Amino acid sequence: MNTAPKYVWINNEIVPAAEAKIGVTDLSIHRGYGIFDFFKIIDNRPIFIDDHLNRFYRSAAAMNMEAGLNRQELKQAIRNLMEHNGMPDSAIKIILTGGYSEDGYTMGKPNLIIMQLRFKMEDPAEMKPMKLVTYNHVRQLPAIKTIDYIQAILLRPFMKENHADDVLYHYNNLISECPRANIFIVTENEIITPKDSILAGITRSKVLQLSIDNYRIIERNITLTDLQSAREAFVTSSSKNACPVIAIDSQNIGDGKPGKITGMISEKLTALMLDQVFS
Repeated sequence: MNTAPKYVWINNEIVPAAEAKIGVTDLSIHRGYGIFDFFKIIDNRPIFIDDHLNRFYRSAAAMNMEAGLNRQELKQAIRNLMEHNGMPDSAIKIILTGGYSEDGYTMGKPNLIIMQLRFKMEDPAEMKPMKLVTYNHVRQLPAIKTIDYIQAILLRPFMKENHADDVLYHYNNLISECPRANIFIVTENEIITPKDSILAGITRSKVLQLSIDNYRIIERNITLTDLQSAREAFVTSSSKNACPVIAIDSQNIGDGKPGKITGMISEKLTALMLDQVFS
C-alpha cells in the first residue's frame, strides 16, 4: 500500500509532501509528546468524522494541548487538503505535537499536521483472518490516542517468532487491546469487549450500538481463560473494520475459521459506513 501523500497541511499552510517539515526542537522528537487521530475517506466522504474529532479534542485536552483550530476550522482545513490531493478513497491522519521546546522538556505551542494517506478498505470477503499472540503489558495513558507506539514496534520480532499478525495485551489475567485495534469475543449469547485499560475505538463504539438477534453486546472484563472457550473473536479498528481472529497463542478460536457472528458484525459496519457516504 503506497501511503505517500501529495500535499500536507502544517499550521495553516498546505505544502508539497516532499517539503513538509517541523523543527528538531519539537517535543514530539525529544520526548515523544503528541497525539493523533485517523479516519477513512470513502468517495470523498469522511467516515464518522465527528466521532473522531470528539476523541481528538478529548485527547488534546487530556494532554493539556490546544489544537489551535476549532472544530469547523479543522473540518475546513481537512476539506482544503482533500481538494489539493484529489484522493477520493483514502485516510486522514491528524497529528498534534508538543511544540517547540527550549529545554526539550517544557511544552511549547503545538504543531498541527494533517496528512492524507492512500488507503482503500479491503473487501471483507477477501480480508485475511488474524492470529494473535498475547503479551503482558499495559499502555501508558491507554485512554488517550498518543503517538507512543514504542512497545508495539519493539514487539514486531516477537510477533514473527510466534507466527502472529498482531499482539494482544493483557495484565493481571485480564486482556485489554491490540496496539491498533480493540478486541471482541463471542460466547453462546454475548458479544463482549474489554472495558478497562483500553483506547475506546470509534469502530468499537459502533459495534456496541449494533443489534444482533439473541446476543447481548456488552463491555466486560475478559480473562485469558475466557479466550479458550470463545466461539469467535474479532478485532475492530478504522482500518480493519471487523476482522476475524482465528487463533490466539497458537490455539484455535472456535473451529479456527471466521465465524458467522463476525460476518454479521462486518456487514452491519459496512452498512453504517455506506450510510455516511450516501447521506
